[in-house]
Amino acid sequence: MLTSYVIYALCVLLLIWGGKFAGFKKNQFHEDSSSLEVTKALRGFAAIGVIIHHISLEQAFQKANGSGIPGELSLFLNAGYRCVAIFFFCSGYGLIKSLQLKPDYLKSFMRKRVVNSMIIPYYVSIVIYALFRFAMGERLALPVWLLNFSGFTMMNNYAWYPVVAVIVYITFYLTFSRIKNQKVCFTIMAAVILLMGVIFCLNGHFVWWTGEKNWWLDWNNELHKKWWSGHNLWWFSGEWWVNSVPALLVGMLYARFEKEIRNWFQKLYWLKLFCVLVLMLGFYLLTGFALTKFGYWTEYSGQGEGTLNKLITYFLQIPESMWLCVTLFVIMQKYYVINPVAKFFGNLSFETYMMNLIAITVCRVLLYTKETYKMQFGMLPYYWAGRINLLLYAACVFALSVILGITYRIIYRKFYFKEKTL
Repeated sequence: MLTSYVIYALCVLLLIWGGKFAGFKKNQFHEDSSSLEVTKALRGFAAIGVIIHHISLEQAFQKANGSGIPGELSLFLNAGYRCVAIFFFCSGYGLIKSLQLKPDYLKSFMRKRVVNSMIIPYYVSIVIYALFRFAMGERLALPVWLLNFSGFTMMNNYAWYPVVAVIVYITFYLTFSRIKNQKVCFTIMAAVILLMGVIFCLNGHFVWWTGEKNWWLDWNNELHKKWWSGHNLWWFSGEWWVNSVPALLVGMLYARFEKEIRNWFQKLYWLKLFCVLVLMLGFYLLTGFALTKFGYWTEYSGQGEGTLNKLITYFLQIPESMWLCVTLFVIMQKYYVINPVAKFFGNLSFETYMMNLIAITVCRVLLYTKETYKMQFGMLPYYWAGRINLLLYAACVFALSVILGITYRIIYRKFYFKEKTL
């Protein structure tokens, strides 16, 4: 448990270092708790959380303490969507604030927020990951390469975020630039976000509808050999595509009614904070109940694709990701943190996220034996227990994610469209 203790302790220190407490009195609040500097630091913490979450998914970490015992970094095992919800909340908040404060915001929106910030980096990452996968000895069928380069299948399994972001950004642009009634705009945004959730629930984790019921449970079935039948290949082939996105709508609503919300919470603040935390606990327990009772990975229950269970789980889980962001912003009225580490990762959050899978993959040489480094589907890897410290692996993943992230930013910014060219 050394790795867990060290990383948990570092996380606690980061939440203390640079912390600013407004005071216990009823009139003492941070008026800048939702400023760009503060929210960027918050995004930095979320970026760190996402990297640790990805590290915790490694089999070497999950099996480090033996079978049936929580592995290393187990607190982060299911924390990924919560961290990404913070990204979406801050993004939604920024959309509305920019709309309110910048008169010509929508005129350059498609170029700045969609093309330059998402589409160009997305396709640059595709090229980078294609070169990386080819260098690693991966030889895919021609249709896979073509579809991956098109962006409609996943060259980088972690690159779902810009796909979803582009969808919600375009929806935002089309609604708020053409419809003056903001209630209608918010309703359309909510409908599109929920529609994406329903699409995943119908779609499942792979193309289950291409064969007879439960064909995927037979490992000898010929469909397993088809290039199009794998996991994480097509858009919306995982709950992580959709279960954090509703936080964007909450961020938009918070920005729209920020003054009223802040004023309301500042009256009887401590009582209301207690109620907020109780609700947060309730939604957390509701998520646990939904995942245990119904679940997303229903394809492996032997009952078919399990669409209904996915739908129930989705609608029971999203209140937690939405309310988590509300809870954080209520707390930040009294206490927030800004330190150099949070600011650094806040400025590089998107880039480290997009390059993290390469870092995770390259650093696996520190964990797994040569015999099991390249696993067949369904096999569990053996790792060098006690020979290579898991903490070293985590440190190397962070370092390489930063190096690759900086390099990635330098590359994709060279392809930006300037104002006169779009």
